[in-house]
Amino acid sequence: MTILHSLLSNPSRKKNKDPSSQTEATSSASHWVEVEDTRLGTTYKPSHVYRHQSMRFKGNDRNDFFANEPMTGNLGISGYILMVCSYILLALTFPIAICFCVKVVKEYERAVIFRLGRLLPGGARGPGIFIVIPCIDTYRKVDLRVLSFDVPPQEILSRDAVTVAVDVVVYFRISNATISVTNVEDSSRSTKIISTNNFEEYTCDREQISLQMQSTLDEITSPWGVKVERVEMKDVRLPVQLQRAMAAEAEATREAGAKIIAAEGEQKASKALSEAALIVSQSPVALQLRFLQTLSTISAEKNRTIIFPLPMEIVRHFIKRNRYYRQNK
Repeated sequence: MTILHSLLSNPSRKKNKDPSSQTEATSSASHWVEVEDTRLGTTYKPSHVYRHQSMRFKGNDRNDFFANEPMTGNLGISGYILMVCSYILLALTFPIAICFCVKVVKEYERAVIFRLGRLLPGGARGPGIFIVIPCIDTYRKVDLRVLSFDVPPQEILSRDAVTVAVDVVVYFRISNATISVTNVEDSSRSTKIISTNNFEEYTCDREQISLQMQSTLDEITSPWGVKVERVEMKDVRLPVQLQRAMAAEAEATREAGAKIIAAEGEQKASKALSEAALIVSQSPVALQLRFLQTLSTISAEKNRTIIFPLPMEIVRHFIKRNRYYRQNK
């Protein structure tokens, strides 16, 4: 915040020398200042903020200078002349003037009235009938229903250096009509989304991110009289080139995983086969049983030719006889 300028109070007021009312005298003789909030782009004109006081406000601790106060300052001579002329005009055109003075707001609306640019005391009017004086009174209707604000897609650089386009919808309502009119120019457009999450959180934990954004927006817009009801992330999109790169990376990761799984399967199969061979070599009967099992499996299929392998003992016998006949010749 920056202090723009200060105005001296009315010099005709005299300081009270009574110590018991020293504070009141100091207040009446002090300066009042205009304060510009650079974050909201709004100028405040408090009537009870003085030069010696701190002008720093934090979040919801900032006081509203308009909602609960009567019209600040005097209307001046010209203002009173306009008021008198307006009342005289109403009296002269009484039957017809009523049509221009009586206004109606609906159940979900409130009217904030300004008289010669100054907020009238009593807060917002409505629902129902209220009276305005033509020429000197103006009013603004405020809708209290839940409204939706579609934030244009924003490109955000996530924490893991991935550019994502986030499409968000904000649902909000006006909680204080007077503050929403006097403290911000357009409450429906005063929103900003800041996120420091990574891409995986955008895609997998949207609900939690939406709650975080709702809390952040609600804290920022509370001094404006705006209550953020819900924030929804409709879509999270990536650039086309980045989509192709991530798809290639995901495919390579899947292929590497498949190869690792296949290698582990072959390793386990080889280990099981070596253990089975060791068991069969230690028991000749097991080899014969395996031989018979293989024959039964082959015979179950529709094959016309079946090859019966001979046991090694019979083969050795024939080999010996063949060698014996050759030697005798």
